[in-house]
Amino acid sequence: MVNLRLSRRAVYKGETSRGLKTFTGYLPVSGLMRPRLRGQMMIDQALTRRILLAEDDNDMRKFLVRALEQAGFQVASFDNGLSAYNRLREEPFELLLTDIVMPEMDGIELARRATELDPDIKVMFITGFAAVALNPDSEAPKDAKILSKPFHLKDLVHEVEKLLEAA
Repeated sequence: MVNLRLSRRAVYKGETSRGLKTFTGYLPVSGLMRPRLRGQMMIDQALTRRILLAEDDNDMRKFLVRALEQAGFQVASFDNGLSAYNRLREEPFELLLTDIVMPEMDGIELARRATELDPDIKVMFITGFAAVALNPDSEAPKDAKILSKPFHLKDLVHEVEKLLEAA
């Protein structure tokens, strides 16, 4: 039996003569296609453009989810870093979009742990405290993008698309 997810991370489960074995590996995502209604083919961006959002402000989180989903992204959202990290351990995402100041686990620690789990994950901080993320002692991923609050939603969507296209 094989349990394969269409993403960067694949989990193989199989039984050998010595018992159940599990292997987790990483595969590139490419060529994922689905037919359009008129028979044309297009890249299934919903499979490859998955965002994990961690934002403790409920109104801001709902606003961001709605804007990103309208732009064609799949979004899983959480109100704290620990819950977001637990979800990331269960399934892969292409982008971690996180606030920095949050309860239970801050965004910098979440980003650090996320890149340990998946070195290919992109990280973007959305914060009113950009100077904290830019601090070299913060242990934030070096190639993380920072978007300072306040920002316009079209700027957020543009920056997210640009970051994901650079992959």
